[in-house]
Amino acid sequence: MIAHGFTGDADRPHVRRVARVLSRYGGVVTFSFRGHGASGGRSTVGDREVLDLAAVVGWARELGYGRVATVGFSMGGSVVLRHAAVSGRDGRDGWDGRDTGVDVVVSVSAPARWFYRGTAPMRRLHWLVTRPSGRLVGRYGLRTRIHHRQWDPVPVSPVEAVPRIAPTPLLIVHGDQDAYFPLDHPRMLAAAAGEHGELWVEPGMGHAENAAPEPLLGRIGDWVVARAG
Repeated sequence: MIAHGFTGDADRPHVRRVARVLSRYGGVVTFSFRGHGASGGRSTVGDREVLDLAAVVGWARELGYGRVATVGFSMGGSVVLRHAAVSGRDGRDGWDGRDTGVDVVVSVSAPARWFYRGTAPMRRLHWLVTRPSGRLVGRYGLRTRIHHRQWDPVPVSPVEAVPRIAPTPLLIVHGDQDAYFPLDHPRMLAAAAGEHGELWVEPGMGHAENAAPEPLLGRIGDWVVARAG
């Protein structure tokens, strides 16, 4: 299950490349979060997207996938963490009675905390999300329709969610050249995961799907297969 980043969608070349590589290791399900690409609705930038992921995991279970891994990038990386924390390995999520639990979680280039503005790319992203002119750029320039309402209530942050994922295996991947989120983000996530999480800091890697080289995606595939059983 591939959960793309903000302004991505299932038809973007970089998402399709990830799907192509990971399909060597098992069945792959791609989808577009609300407000992205051909999906309806408007993006809440990682909040209600947890429900989108739960629906797709439930659908995959109904298709007969016995073991499900979620692999998320950037915004999608925060979503897979929060989804796994709520769903639990046994799938008792309370949303609609379906089995939406997952067996393995991989989070790539995710933030640890909300409202981070410490880098220039994140300051631009906040302008895109919070300003009417920014949302117009998102709609017509990036194929992403962004909701105008602020979060209310503010969702649990990724670092707060991570301890609730155990005992589900968790892999955190982050590039040491990530221009959006510096290395204190993955280190906070790994510290919160403790012995149930594993951290890979990738030399020379930038941010999310575009920056993930095929050898790294292959290593992620191997890691998932080894832990999914």
